Amino acid sequence: MRWHPKGYGGERRDAEHVKRDGWKEQGVLVIAEDDRRLTWPERELVKRLGAKLYGERRPKESCHD
Repeated sequence: MRWHPKGYGGERRDAEHVKRDGWKEQGVLVIAEDDRRLTWPERELVKRLGAKLYGERRPKESCHD
């Protein structure tokens, strides 16, 4: 039998599970601005909230040189 400190080793939870637990346990909401489960107005709201709280996003860097 192997023992691991909490948070080390064992099974890794998927991102959606972590997000769900974060919301239910801590009231922290993690939303990707391009989440297709949201309607267009909802995605725009997420973008505006992100910009208001954290500033405008940097443009994605091109992978072509």
